[in-house]
Amino acid sequence: MSIKAEEISSLIKQQIENYQSKVQVSEVGTVIEIGDGIARVHGLDSVMSGELVEFSNGVIGLAQNLEENNVGIIILGPFTGIHEGDEVKRTGRIMEVPVGEELLGRVVNPLGQPLDGKGPLNTTKSRPLENRAPGVMERKSVTEPMQTGIKSIDAMIPIGRGQRELIIGDRQTGKTAVAIDTIINQKDQDVISIYVAIGQKASTVAGVVETLREFGVLDRTIVVSASASDPAPLLYLAPYAGVSMGEEFMYNGKHVLIIYDDLSKQAAAYRELSLLLRRPPGREAYPGDVFYIHSRLLERAAKLSDRLGGGSITALPIIETQAGDISAYIPTNVISITDGQIFLESSLFRSGVRPAVDAGTSVSRVGGAAQIKAMKKVAGTLKLDLAAYRELEAFSQFGSDLDPSTKARLERGQKTVELLKQSLHKPFPVEKQVVSLYALSRGFIDDVLLEDVRRFESELLAFVEQNHNTIYDTIRKTGALPDEETLQSVIKAFKNTFAASTSK
Repeated sequence: MSIKAEEISSLIKQQIENYQSKVQVSEVGTVIEIGDGIARVHGLDSVMSGELVEFSNGVIGLAQNLEENNVGIIILGPFTGIHEGDEVKRTGRIMEVPVGEELLGRVVNPLGQPLDGKGPLNTTKSRPLENRAPGVMERKSVTEPMQTGIKSIDAMIPIGRGQRELIIGDRQTGKTAVAIDTIINQKDQDVISIYVAIGQKASTVAGVVETLREFGVLDRTIVVSASASDPAPLLYLAPYAGVSMGEEFMYNGKHVLIIYDDLSKQAAAYRELSLLLRRPPGREAYPGDVFYIHSRLLERAAKLSDRLGGGSITALPIIETQAGDISAYIPTNVISITDGQIFLESSLFRSGVRPAVDAGTSVSRVGGAAQIKAMKKVAGTLKLDLAAYRELEAFSQFGSDLDPSTKARLERGQKTVELLKQSLHKPFPVEKQVVSLYALSRGFIDDVLLEDVRRFESELLAFVEQNHNTIYDTIRKTGALPDEETLQSVIKAFKNTFAASTSK
C-alpha cells in the first residue's frame, strides 16, 4: 500500500493546527519547620493570606502569616505525615465551604465534610469562609420577633430577627439549654437553624443532635461540629463555616438562627494558633486582633433590606464566664459587639430558678421593637418589677417586721419568679405566654398560693385552649391583645373552677 506525499503533508499540517500546549505552572514551596499543627514554608512568595495550600501528602493548609522569608501555615488535618523538606503547592483558592439545602439535617465539620455517616452531601454550591458583612444601607432595622419560647426572655429581653444577643454565664448554668430550646421553638416558624459546637465533647454534640431529632427540628437544622479532639484550626474556623452556610439562606430571603457554642473556646483556639505562629501576645496572652475575630463574625448577622430580599441571620453567641466575671477580657469584647446579653446567674440556677435569667444584668438593645403588641402591653414593667423585687428581697433579709405593702410586693415578686420558671425543652407559644403574663400583671394570681402558681398557669392555659381558643387565634394572627373584658371574664370563670377544685 503506497502513501502519497501530499497525504502525509496534509496530516502533519492538521496535527500542527490542532496542537494545544498544556503547560501548567504551579508555585511550589518547601517545608522548613513543622510541629503542633503549624508549618513554616519557604518559597511561596506570591501566596495570599487565607489561601489554601496543599502538602505533598494531600493534607490542606491555610496561609496565615506572610513574613519576609517564610509563610506560616495552619494545617487543616493530621500533620504527623508532613516532614521538613516536603513540597507545598499553592492552590490559588481561598477557603470555601459547601452550602445549600442539602446540608439541612446533617452534621458536618468546619470543612463541610459529613460526620453523621449518611454519605456525601451532594451539594453543588459553595461560599467563601470569610465574607464582607452587609453595610448600613443594605440593612433594615430589626422589627420581627425571634420567639425563643422562653417566657423570661420573650417578655423581658426580647430578641428580633437579625439581632445579635449574647448568652453569658458560668459553666453549668443552662446556656446551651436556652439555645436548644430556641431552636426547638422554631419548628413551625419558617426559620432555618444552625448549631455550631466549638470544643464540645463529641458525646455532648451527639446528645444535642438526638434532642433535635426527638423534637422534630433536625431536618431544618445544620450542625457544625469541631469537637474537643479536633485540632485548634478547626475550632477557630467553625463559626465562620456556620455563618457562611447561613448566608446562603439569608441572601435568598430566608430567616436563619445561628448558635455559636461557645466563642470562649474559639478565642482560646485562636490564642493557641497565634502563639504557635509567634505573633506577639497581649492581654491574658490573647493576640491583639482577638476582638476582630469576633467582630467580623458577628457583624455578618443582619436583617437585610427589602431590596435584597429581607432575609436575616439572628446570632446567639455563647460565652462562658469564670465565677460570674463579665468584666473579663473576652466577655467585655463580645458584650461590646452584640446588641444585648442574657446573663444566667449560677446562684439562681442552684436555687431552682430555671432558666436562671438575671433580670438586672440582662438587656436587649432592640427591646419592644422585637415584641408583638400584646406582649408589650402585658410585659411592659415586668423587668423593672423583677429587678426591684430582687433588691427588696436582699434588703428584707435584714429586717423582721415588714409593712403590709412591702409584704405584698415581696409575695408578688415570688409568684412572678415562680411563673417564669420553665421546664427543659418545653417552649411556650407566644399566645400562651401573653395569657399567662396577663393573669399575672392584672393581679389574678395574687391570692393563689405560691406552691399552686405553676399548676394555676397550666390549668388556665388548658382551659382557654379547650373553651376559648379564639383568644389564642386572635393573638397569633393579629399580634394584638383580645378584648380585655372578654379575657378577664374568661380568667375569672376559670378561677372560680380552680378555687372550687382547691377547696375540695
